[in-house]
Amino acid sequence: MENNEMQLGANIDAPSSPESAILDRVPNPHEDSDYLVRFTCPEFTSICPVTGQPDFAHLVIDFVADKWLVESKSLKLYLASFRNHGAFHEDCTVAIGKRLVTTLDPRFLRIGGYWYPRGGIPIDVFWQHGEAPANLWLPDQGVAPYRGRG
Repeated sequence: MENNEMQLGANIDAPSSPESAILDRVPNPHEDSDYLVRFTCPEFTSICPVTGQPDFAHLVIDFVADKWLVESKSLKLYLASFRNHGAFHEDCTVAIGKRLVTTLDPRFLRIGGYWYPRGGIPIDVFWQHGEAPANLWLPDQGVAPYRGRG
């Protein structure tokens, strides 16, 4: 999309599925520098494809841009499109990472999906594309591993 066709500043309905969601990108103004961009989605929701019950996760997306940045409103709408999407935790987490890589072609991207327990078992899913640049400060994702009441 050209900048004048972006979702930013427009009244946009939430996409009905991840496949129909549009991820807008904008030029990276600091293409000559390695720096980390972090998006955190602490209230990510999808649907279990077997039971139809909601699944909840805390997503952390870190990337080092090359030529493109993702526009945050379009990312928000894309992530919200999973609310009625039936897929397992692993599929949701990895699909989001792959879609961002396809759209942005970043130097590095990692996604951590910290899923809340379902059936008594929390499932954390991690996916990475590329290697972090040697000179990059790569902080911990800041999400504690799941602890029950113990």
